[in-house]
Amino acid sequence: MRTRRHLTALLLAAALVPSPTLAADPPCYRGVNLSGGEYGERDGTFGTNYTYPSEETIRYFAKKGMSVIRLPFRWERLQPALGGRLDEDELKRIKDTVGLIRKHGMAVLLDPHNFGYYDKVQIGTAPATDAAFGDFWARLAVEFANQDGILFGLMNEPHDIKATDWLDAANAAIRSIRAAGARNLILVPGTAWSGAHSWEEDVIGGANGTVMLGVRDPLDFYAYEVHQYLDIDSSGTHPTCEGATGAVEAIAGVTAWLKKNHKRGFLGEFGAAADKDCMSGLTEIYSTMSDNGDAWLGWSYWAAGEWWPADEPFNVQPRKGAERPQMRLLVNSAKAKAGACASVKPAGK
Repeated sequence: MRTRRHLTALLLAAALVPSPTLAADPPCYRGVNLSGGEYGERDGTFGTNYTYPSEETIRYFAKKGMSVIRLPFRWERLQPALGGRLDEDELKRIKDTVGLIRKHGMAVLLDPHNFGYYDKVQIGTAPATDAAFGDFWARLAVEFANQDGILFGLMNEPHDIKATDWLDAANAAIRSIRAAGARNLILVPGTAWSGAHSWEEDVIGGANGTVMLGVRDPLDFYAYEVHQYLDIDSSGTHPTCEGATGAVEAIAGVTAWLKKNHKRGFLGEFGAAADKDCMSGLTEIYSTMSDNGDAWLGWSYWAAGEWWPADEPFNVQPRKGAERPQMRLLVNSAKAKAGACASVKPAGK
């Protein structure tokens, strides 16, 4: 975890660098992950082993003021054979869900929730080569190219792939997306779970904060996706928040990095239980992003979804009874007036 001295130095350095010409309003994308489409094995049965959110759930979050839904799904179900066609039934389920989300006025972040793997083969390793990853994204991009409110998240949490190797894979996917004619906003994670707390540390094959500056997008229309939880090891697997202070510092550190490098970020996953330390940390994280809309495009809380158990500490899925404190905090944070985010870059720019 970075020290407070290092954090102060980073923020001071950022203050000396002119801010890029970006909206100074609070982040415009503010929402939740609607989990369920990533559940189960690749041959799981829809409605039994995995699910997508109902219109009732989608309507609930729209009414709460959310403006984006991160929508997880499994790569293997959507493309059963590498290099092959997308599965028509699974594609229709995703398109139908996207249609419902857009109907209720929210943007959609498409999220292949595979952790840098196809089945058990790491991206960059045959047969899940960079070219195969690019082929997948070319096929998916064609289906959603230039549709307003559709964002492309390249991959959920690559973790044990070298940063340099992941950069090659990410750039291959970006090339394929742009070659398909899609001008949609692309969100690019780093390796090491794309953790904000380790963004500038050499965890495996180089620091994300150094290596991922090598992202190449011919449209220059992308942002970095980071994740950050508030538990003791930033894993999001514990119900208490001994790591809240470190998480707040991590988001501040990434904010400074974004400003220094004239980049934009999106906090794709974060979450915590409802105890005092957790709520205090979440409040500070929201405040940091709200005060730095030139650096942060937005956030999506983890998580909600009809199949999430009611006793899951992070869960904000509506249930009978009182609304969870985390949801009330999300609603309050979404009330701040924000500018509009461009989800598709105009042609010729």
